Amino acid sequence: MIIKERNGVSFYQFPNLVKFTNIRHGIFTRKGGFSKNPYQSLNVSFGLGDDETNVKQNRNIVSQCLDEKELVFAKQVHGTNIIKFKENKKDYIQEISDTPLVGDAMITNIPGKNLVVQIADCQSIFMYDPVLGVIANVHSGWRGSINNINSHAILMMEKNFGCNPPDIVANISPSLGPCCSEFINFKKEIPKKFWEYRDGSNHFDFWAATCDQLNDAGILSENIYLSRICTKCSKDLFFSYRGEGVTGRFAAVIGLK
Repeated sequence: MIIKERNGVSFYQFPNLVKFTNIRHGIFTRKGGFSKNPYQSLNVSFGLGDDETNVKQNRNIVSQCLDEKELVFAKQVHGTNIIKFKENKKDYIQEISDTPLVGDAMITNIPGKNLVVQIADCQSIFMYDPVLGVIANVHSGWRGSINNINSHAILMMEKNFGCNPPDIVANISPSLGPCCSEFINFKKEIPKKFWEYRDGSNHFDFWAATCDQLNDAGILSENIYLSRICTKCSKDLFFSYRGEGVTGRFAAVIGLK
């Protein structure tokens, strides 16, 4: 991945997305914000116990790094609900500030809307169709993987935006790697069809599972980029729920210019 810096704040970008000049994106680290321990320091999530003033300032920092454009957040619930924003269509959804959107994936073809996923071990999957100018940001933890939220998002990109899966470029953020993704009670939590991703020590490779799901939904292997950065192994850079318990969430953002 490529490290960028703006206004003294570092964030990561994907090599196969930087070539597209009509999108902006960034995987922000936990550094450069206002929050105190255990949320130190660029925590962008409310409802975790952090001071709300700090969270607002942190979100403003992220916005400034992205040309001060609108950041679109949703209440993530580890489900499969997908929020769509369509340009010049009757089913365009207008955000209401006191009624948070609920969903674990967002799709849009509207310029200026920067879709934000908040993570601390879960995957953020950026999807971009450069032919039709459509983006998606998917929040997928192990529950999202089990429910294959990725295929749900791709299907909506097809049906509601006219996208062709082989045109889509997909990128998987830093997240919990197979080195640290242990499930002691996997027989109760993980369906048997996912056991092929388990090693002898009850660790699961959800990176591989996501790549397979993207392939099965029609995205070409050469259009998938996997960051291969484990958040638990990199707690100095990223928040990790597995590694810290009470902690913040870092921002994964993609938007159309």
